[in-house]
Amino acid sequence: MTKENAIRLFQDQRVRVQWDEEQEKWFFSIVDIVAILTESVNPNNYWKVLKSRLKKEGSELVTNCNQLKMESTDGKFYKTDVADTEQLLRLIQSIPSPKAEPFKMWLAKVGYERIEETEDPEKAFDRAMETYLKKGYSKNWINQRLKSIEVRKDLTDEWQERGMKTGLEYAILSNEITNAWADKDIKAYKKLKGLTKENLRDNMTNLELVLNMLAEASTTEISKEKKPQGLDENKDTARKGGGVAKKARLEIEKQTGKPVISTKNAKKLGNRSGEKSKGIEK
Repeated sequence: MTKENAIRLFQDQRVRVQWDEEQEKWFFSIVDIVAILTESVNPNNYWKVLKSRLKKEGSELVTNCNQLKMESTDGKFYKTDVADTEQLLRLIQSIPSPKAEPFKMWLAKVGYERIEETEDPEKAFDRAMETYLKKGYSKNWINQRLKSIEVRKDLTDEWQERGMKTGLEYAILSNEITNAWADKDIKAYKKLKGLTKENLRDNMTNLELVLNMLAEASTTEISKEKKPQGLDENKDTARKGGGVAKKARLEIEKQTGKPVISTKNAKKLGNRSGEKSKGIEK
């Protein structure tokens, strides 16, 4: 069971959700999820008791639980406990219910696979290949995408060497690179393609993917030579690396008379990577 399929099990029943554009996260009404999994006649009370138990256990789920105003059955909006996808999966582990069992089995499988990948990283690439093939991507596109993962890993290793912190600082630097070569920051780029939570690289054409790889690889090489210190110097290096790819992009656009930056996402690409039989982008 994939993560996407697991979440879709809720689609046949009413679950209130809200998209937070700033955090790029979906938030689900906890009481709605509890009602579906437990079939309780009083899901609010069930969640109240469960929340009290989890609090005593020191669960971070309760500590980090957010509230959003959501519409109730009476048409009015009330503050409602919500969970993001990670918190939701943690919540499901705490609910004894036959309906929760498929999720628990999937989580156990994913956990086992992650342990395997730690011991043998090649397994991660094999599983990625299998996943992309099932989604309809061509082998040519997949090879490009897997190569981009390797290029990205070299870049993050270099950022780590330069003292950059995972999370916010990596995101800031990634945004600088994208903005430099594509003339769009990541949020604007995703909006152009009609994306929300989806991975931007998984929705790039072959050409976009190659230029993004060039930008990241250039940033890595410049960083190794210049050895920037602090976030500002690393941002400057990121812009220079992205600038290398921008020159290539502009030259391609000059020669072809067509924009490289595409509105196409995985769905609009038909078979998700162009002509599957030829393994090229349209």
